[in-house]
Amino acid sequence: MQKKRIVVAMSGGVDSSTVAAILKDQGHEVIGITLQLYDINTTGVKKGTCCAGIDIYDAKAVAEKIKIPHYVLDYESKFKQSVIDDFVDTYLKGETPIPCIKCNQGVKFHDLFKMAHDLNADALATGHYVQKIIGKDGAEMHMGVDRKKDQSYFLFGTTQKQLDFLMFPVGGQTKEKTRLLAESYGLPVSNKPDSQDICFVPDGNYASVIQKFKPGALDPGNILDLNGKILGKHNGVIGFTVGQRRGICISSERPYYVVKIRPESKEVVVGHEEDLLNNQFVMRNTNWLIPQQDLASGIEATVKIRSTHVGAKALICQIDSSNLYSVKLFETQKAITPGQACVVYLGSRVLGGGWITADIK
Repeated sequence: MQKKRIVVAMSGGVDSSTVAAILKDQGHEVIGITLQLYDINTTGVKKGTCCAGIDIYDAKAVAEKIKIPHYVLDYESKFKQSVIDDFVDTYLKGETPIPCIKCNQGVKFHDLFKMAHDLNADALATGHYVQKIIGKDGAEMHMGVDRKKDQSYFLFGTTQKQLDFLMFPVGGQTKEKTRLLAESYGLPVSNKPDSQDICFVPDGNYASVIQKFKPGALDPGNILDLNGKILGKHNGVIGFTVGQRRGICISSERPYYVVKIRPESKEVVVGHEEDLLNNQFVMRNTNWLIPQQDLASGIEATVKIRSTHVGAKALICQIDSSNLYSVKLFETQKAITPGQACVVYLGSRVLGGGWITADIK
């Protein structure tokens, strides 16, 4: 194997730490980089989130163990601008954001990509559970072998240029094997639990984060039925998402679900479960890992409309010459939520994706 200079994005978790150890063991020149994304002394972020303060020290300990250089870069301002501000603004628009995708699209892949090039590296490696497979037309992104840990949904925004430069050394194995490898290398994080929460949202209370950056975000408003009848009041549209059942607090013989959010008028519209069913929507800001000409006449593929969605067959067609695409599902789906990602697959391969708009027919 040709020896390379490889930058590893080290989050302080077991996956990226094991990646660094694997590549070092293979004889590559490995450089570890950890991003400080927020002020670890003032955010109150608890252990168990991604990129918490303790993770920086864990990454440093791993680097010392396997004897590689390790650098911590301050990206707090960039992270606030590209991820936290977008998170807040998306909720205020009545949509439900996915900050992990924005983080991957921005500071992790865009900025780390540039940093790796500045260091004259041959590749940037991460601990994501996805596979890079070389096909007849070049690099393709595929689901991770461990479907329970697959992270391809969160990486749909990866560009072809980035994919060509990236490495995913644990994407072809199970999480259990990764932990066994970490233990065999004597890494201090081999038994570290996986992160679960949004890194900048202490205790899962995202409403308090939004209120901090946008005072007035918790302004009250009306809860309406589909006929416009006022059923009750709420304490801020940011407390609701399409498909939500709990927290509506309106008595009824049949449970109510949130079917639409109108941030301009501070209204939350509710209906019953069947009112959440839909078979078409529009996605914006798309990114494709297939040639544009392959999309010209539309494609039939499988789409995932949320990270836990099992997938559904659909026809995807470009709207005029814009970056908007219509998605027509072969079977109706429940709670298609504006702000979530729609990721397009052909088998295990990621073809691309975009963001579900509020313009759901």
